[in-house]
Amino acid sequence: MIDRARTVADTEKSSIVSRAPKPGRAGDPANNETSIIVGAKEAVIPHGTYSTLMTSPATQAETTMTAIKDFILRAGLQVGDALPTESQLCADLGVSRSSVREAVRTLVALDIVEVRHGHGMFVGKVSMRPMVESLVFRGLLNPGDDHRGLRDIVEVRITLDNALAGPVTHAWKNRQDTELDQIVAQMDLHAQKGELFTEQDRRFHMRLLEPLDNHLFLHLTEAFWAIHTLTVPLLDNPTRPEDIISAAKAHRAMLQAARAGDVQAYRQATTRHYAPLLASLT
Repeated sequence: MIDRARTVADTEKSSIVSRAPKPGRAGDPANNETSIIVGAKEAVIPHGTYSTLMTSPATQAETTMTAIKDFILRAGLQVGDALPTESQLCADLGVSRSSVREAVRTLVALDIVEVRHGHGMFVGKVSMRPMVESLVFRGLLNPGDDHRGLRDIVEVRITLDNALAGPVTHAWKNRQDTELDQIVAQMDLHAQKGELFTEQDRRFHMRLLEPLDNHLFLHLTEAFWAIHTLTVPLLDNPTRPEDIISAAKAHRAMLQAARAGDVQAYRQATTRHYAPLLASLT
């Protein structure tokens, strides 16, 4: 049966699958157990977090997917923890093998579940990879729209950088960091040779955000950086050497402004950073 949270109250006498609540902190009010009513042909989910997102009647596979996600949360599982086997899920949830397989395929695509052949199923990394892939495709879907999709992505990056100017300059004021200095120096060297510095660019933006308390900012920035970087080469729009040099100088200016605690200068440097790319997309 399922480890860390039994799901079957009595598979022989009852059609109710009981799942233990996620462990709470000391002093928290007790959580009531929830149930999935398992009929002969379908599973019915009580109104809850995931069922509210469904805009049409749920299929058995969708129901199964919701039940698996709910189990992960209520059992307190973390990234890399083992999940029940396919046979266990079929028995515990009272659904068909095909429904479990379809649900798992969807959860794998969402990076919520990872299947390791020969080892079983595990909680996935729950990364932003699915969003990245979807938005990359969206940016390339209509190549005749004057690169509207990519401009939208760049504008989101600019908005994020400008919105985070305050927290970044506060975190980096008078702060020294050898790694960031080396990254900027490497950018300068590549720019002088007319070479792109993609990996240094990614590391620069991630490193700037690492001291911030809210790590979702970092994950969002990394996701949109990936979308931007994956999309640009596919547009057959070569970067001019002078734009590479300008971008390197802009990154150095961003770091200098951050260390000076100058929000306005940081935003101005951000604008210079993206200006050549926006110009090439208009």
